Amino acid sequence: MQNINEIENLIKLISKLPGLGPKSAKRIVLKLINNRDEIVKPMANTLAQVYKNVTRCGSCGALKSISDGCINCENIKEKFNKICVVEDIADQWSIENSNIFQGYFHILGGTISSVGQRKEDLLINSLIERVKRDKIEEVILATSATVEGQTTAYYIQDSLKNSGVNVTKLAQGLPVGGEIESLDDGTLFSAFKNRSRLNSNSD
Repeated sequence: MQNINEIENLIKLISKLPGLGPKSAKRIVLKLINNRDEIVKPMANTLAQVYKNVTRCGSCGALKSISDGCINCENIKEKFNKICVVEDIADQWSIENSNIFQGYFHILGGTISSVGQRKEDLLINSLIERVKRDKIEEVILATSATVEGQTTAYYIQDSLKNSGVNVTKLAQGLPVGGEIESLDDGTLFSAFKNRSRLNSNSD
């Protein structure tokens, strides 16, 4: 293969995407090069617009347009009394697409782990603020069934113990080691329907 710096750099960048390695990245780059006008040009323009105009909400972690308010935080059509706490935006999208949950979302931006991610890096303090401000009655912890996900859930539970809110977690429908975004609708429905209480607050 010709050693062209621009192509090499593009392959390296694309191979960093989830589920893609160097071989897949090379195929994608060739497809892009062969469709410069149909794909590359509009994609470059769209990526530039996304970089410029789309960001994460500092309160709930959802994606929002810089020019608009956060739809997740500023829902004026309906006021909910539940917040579903997930690790990342892909988890939010999976639950939204299933139409299982009606309420607010709170996207932490990761989990507490021993490798780099600290609780200070997550939107846990803003979750506590939202619970108090919006008079939330139930916080549903929809973190993954991994060690990191469960550690994060227990930390959040402990952080909310004096807030008076009912804290629940997804039930046995969530397999050990499972990630939310990879679950089918039936499994998600079971996990939400059979969620269990983590504290002694009344409904």
